[in-house]
Amino acid sequence: MDRGMTHQPVLRVMRLPDADPALPLPSYQTAGAAGADLCANLAPADRVQGVTLPPMGRALIPTGLALAIPQGWEVQVRPRSGLALKHGLTLPNSPGTIDCDYRGPLGVIVLNLGDAPFTIRHGDRIAQMVVAPAPQARFELVDALDDTVRGQGGFGSTGGAGL
Repeated sequence: MDRGMTHQPVLRVMRLPDADPALPLPSYQTAGAAGADLCANLAPADRVQGVTLPPMGRALIPTGLALAIPQGWEVQVRPRSGLALKHGLTLPNSPGTIDCDYRGPLGVIVLNLGDAPFTIRHGDRIAQMVVAPAPQARFELVDALDDTVRGQGGFGSTGGAGL
């Protein structure tokens, strides 16, 4: 699929030993989607009942996958907007970053900010991953910084919403 980019990274994806091979790999749901959906690939003991999060409860939900991300790229794991709106589910470290040199299991920390328990079922789409360039900067110590119109104005200094 041509996504209008000159360089499309290739992520190598590996299923972990206990992963359910019937579940899909991360996938884009529309041609214009920036994020590929990630599915809950629960441990065999949890597949029937699911994992229930009480209000303010959180859990590390496995995807059953590990990734090889190309050098100079990262994967950002983000909440799904429908789950956030309808059920109050979010990811407390959003966006979570997966570095290109990490090869361990891909898990998603899910937090229930809703007012009712929520059960994550095996195969549920629980988050989305965005592949993004991640250049490493060079840090240079200086004695002064250049001036800008904003200057040192911090939180709320640009106005809006009564700030």
